[in-house]
Amino acid sequence: MPVPEKVVCVFGSNEPAAGSDAWREAFGVGRRLAELGFAVANGGYGGTMEASARGAREAGGSTIGVTCSVWSSRPNAYIEHAIVTPSLADRLGKLIELGTCGYVVLPGATGTLAELACVWEQMCKKLLPRRPLACMGTFWQPVVDLMAAARPRCAAFVTLCGDLDAMSDLFGAAK
Repeated sequence: MPVPEKVVCVFGSNEPAAGSDAWREAFGVGRRLAELGFAVANGGYGGTMEASARGAREAGGSTIGVTCSVWSSRPNAYIEHAIVTPSLADRLGKLIELGTCGYVVLPGATGTLAELACVWEQMCKKLLPRRPLACMGTFWQPVVDLMAAARPRCAAFVTLCGDLDAMSDLFGAAK
């Protein structure tokens, strides 16, 4: 089965439980991206990764999960296309490569921070074409503010989206 061409990569956490606020937000992100005509790629496991995949699939969209053979966990039930990578670095590289139409960053921990930082740095250094890079809610605001103070020129690469409508506007304009 071929991988879809119009893909937005959603970065998030394995931690949030089904039904939590973070899980519901991720579900809404996946649903809205599918409604806008995008396939959703993510890390393929549980938490907000599963929620965004479920939202996309329930809206009729395609999903891609990029997992890592370092862990024995299987992709969640809402992943349509599974890609297994041999290392975390390969996994991150594949997720970035798949995000042909942009990236959405949900609240998370160090793994999500690494994903945000890697995409942001590659766009700043012109190693990756400029694409929408949306941080949902206010969770990443302190990081974005800190980096904007350190490198003002790079601040414009990240958009803080307070809700799904702001995210929709960003990705709708990028189509």
